[in-house]
Amino acid sequence: MKKSIIYYLCSMLLLALAACGGTEIPPEKPLDEFYATAYKQLERKNYKTASEEFQNAERTHPASPWAADALVMAAYAAYLDGDFANTLLITDRFMRFHPGHRDVPYVLYLRGMSYYRQVSDVRREAGMSIFALNTFQQLTERFPDTEYAKNAANKIMILKNYIAGKVMYSARRDMARQNWPAAIEQLQSILTNAWDTQMTAEAMFRLTECYTAIGMPERAAGYAEMLRLNFPDSEWTKK
Repeated sequence: MKKSIIYYLCSMLLLALAACGGTEIPPEKPLDEFYATAYKQLERKNYKTASEEFQNAERTHPASPWAADALVMAAYAAYLDGDFANTLLITDRFMRFHPGHRDVPYVLYLRGMSYYRQVSDVRREAGMSIFALNTFQQLTERFPDTEYAKNAANKIMILKNYIAGKVMYSARRDMARQNWPAAIEQLQSILTNAWDTQMTAEAMFRLTECYTAIGMPERAAGYAEMLRLNFPDSEWTKK
């Protein structure tokens, strides 16, 4: 999200709107006036006001070919303002009314980042991280060759590790309470759903501990061997 590019595009849009402004009689004021006001507020870093003006442009001129662009700019301004809830609402409106627009990859990226910026402590509920992961995965699957997909790929790995870390935290807590079935279920879910994360080796080690604790040495030995074969140099293998 390079501001200079956004400003340049917005300037070009203002010129285009000024050129075709006489073709429509607006219900309140011309679309280019909304854009002029919004762009000025954006330059002044009054992001909330800028977002509102871009939204007003879209609401009062929904049939305009620039309506979708207004929503993109509104979402961008709301994101810069740190208003992630509003960013999600605006991007949701964009996706409902403009699903085939050229800026869909960017809008998906904004949605993903709005969730991503709300991810908190690993000990808390992982809802935002899951929403962010799903959004970024949708972006990389649908638009793999875009610059946004490449950036999202890095975030996907971070989120996978975050989610696996939360599961591991919960599994350790269950082990401390000697709730072995619950711990085993969570640890096995890491091996199934998050094999490529940093938690995999520890999950195998913990499964060895769990099955030893419930008197199933063969299962424990199986996970110990799996750990040794897949992570021969891991600290968990040495333990």
